[in-house]
Amino acid sequence: MFGKPGSATAETETYETIRLTADVVAMTPDGRVLLIERGWPPHEGAWALPGGHVDPGEDSLAAAARELAEETGVQVDAEQLRRIGAWDTPGRDPRGRYVTVAYAVEVPEDTIAQAGDDAAAVRWWPLDALPPLAFDHADIIRTAIDGI
Repeated sequence: MFGKPGSATAETETYETIRLTADVVAMTPDGRVLLIERGWPPHEGAWALPGGHVDPGEDSLAAAARELAEETGVQVDAEQLRRIGAWDTPGRDPRGRYVTVAYAVEVPEDTIAQAGDDAAAVRWWPLDALPPLAFDHADIIRTAIDGI
């Protein structure tokens, strides 16, 4: 039950801060997925999907396209991205409560990626030989594959 502003109930209620991010599963027709090596904590040195925070005034779709370009140099039109779901399990990120909206996109097999922004490295990985992944990114990739 919510209290009126200024009431004892309203003053004692707490609300969780939730941060919004966007992640991208970029795949090639020959079965490879683009991952970044995280260059910062948490999970520094681990492999993860390209993605990051949604900026003020930006929606998750625009953030996904921007983050993909910033972290990997891979440019796609936001309209090419297909939303595959939202991940919001408490504890999925050790920094606090994060909700991510994940997108998938198929890019040509000869797409060149280069580490940029927060990525220490980028690499195309075969879907059948993925490394251990940060956060819940393995679940996100499974969902993207199931949607093909």
